[in-house]
Amino acid sequence: MSSIKTKELFDLSHTDARDLLDRCEYPWSALPQIKDFINAFIPSLPDDEYLAPAEDVRISKSATVAPNATICGPTIIGAGTEVRPGAYIRGGVMVGKNCVVGNSCELKNAILFDNVQVPHFNYIGDSILGYRAHTGAGAITSNVKSDKTLVRVKTEDGYIDTGLKKFGAMIGDRVEVGCNSVLNPGTVIGRDSNIYPLSSVRGVVPPESIYKSQNEIVKKN
Repeated sequence: MSSIKTKELFDLSHTDARDLLDRCEYPWSALPQIKDFINAFIPSLPDDEYLAPAEDVRISKSATVAPNATICGPTIIGAGTEVRPGAYIRGGVMVGKNCVVGNSCELKNAILFDNVQVPHFNYIGDSILGYRAHTGAGAITSNVKSDKTLVRVKTEDGYIDTGLKKFGAMIGDRVEVGCNSVLNPGTVIGRDSNIYPLSSVRGVVPPESIYKSQNEIVKKN
């Protein structure tokens, strides 16, 4: 199913993680490599453009970070990004340019492309959010199955074994996720799709679709 491959979900010109993702046929293959990639990438960042509050944290000087936000490494915060009060970035996180990480949001082992917005009470764990993706208030990525077994991606053609115990969601470019939705482990949402509020999503949502319920996914007109 080609729509869930890395280059079908994401325009890699909108992330500093492009070299990592470019070598991954499926984007979730990058999840175990994010921390090492960030640590290797940090020395390439110009000292005159980034603050270094810790050895493994870099924050663009044009970013805005609330005094009571918590940022653990390894983490990179891109230019023009806003990190609002109470945000908790646990490490293994690359946040692109002009993003919003909102109040009381928690991020862990994740890549946010440029212009991503996770503005209110969101949990983003072991996930990748594409260019201009947006999550409504309270939307979360659930990244561990209740029975703790390895995550599989459910497609129309059967299951794809990921070999990962922790895998939240792959959210394509310009996806809109409605308020208080839960993206279950192994969810993949194609480019330009919309998820209704209060949805419980699993499996693959095709690109340019509207997800109303598990049994009602329609193409946009």
